[in-house]
Amino acid sequence: MDSTLFSIGHGNKSIEEFIEELRSFDIAYLVDVRTSPYSKWNPQFNQSALQNALTNLGVRYIYMGDVLGGLPNDSSCYTNGRIDYTKMARKEAFQLGLERLIVANQKKIRLAVMCSESEPEMCHRSKLIGQELIKRNISLQHIVEINRAVSQIDVINILTKGNGIMNLFGEEETLMSRKIYL
Repeated sequence: MDSTLFSIGHGNKSIEEFIEELRSFDIAYLVDVRTSPYSKWNPQFNQSALQNALTNLGVRYIYMGDVLGGLPNDSSCYTNGRIDYTKMARKEAFQLGLERLIVANQKKIRLAVMCSESEPEMCHRSKLIGQELIKRNISLQHIVEINRAVSQIDVINILTKGNGIMNLFGEEETLMSRKIYL
């Protein structure tokens, strides 16, 4: 599962720490997958501020939260108020966005998808994007600190306490958001 695709969450990091983490993995493109590319608590990660900081670093910023974001406007993507990542993964817009990541990986482009959640097991980066990539034999590598990343499989094992995502009948469990939105 050779991959040049990474994920990163900004959390409460300083912009300097965030940039050092990107540098430590030679990231050339940052793909912002936040549905709303702004942070009330960490304005250094607002779209324009982040884009400026990355430009100075030589990293290209791409916004794809409209197709790969974790909070869809489409009510059909929700089950009992929670975001149902299986339903999201079937959407044409999501599939087109995912295809762009797959092509980047085929071209050996080093890119990181970014969201606000610093713990990958709590974010749609792993529950949705990472799971869909693993089905295509691409393991998203989740940056957790400078020079340290964990694989998609390790993140799912953390999330499921080592039980994987299969239910008793050998079917894949549906991964959903931890919060209720509707």
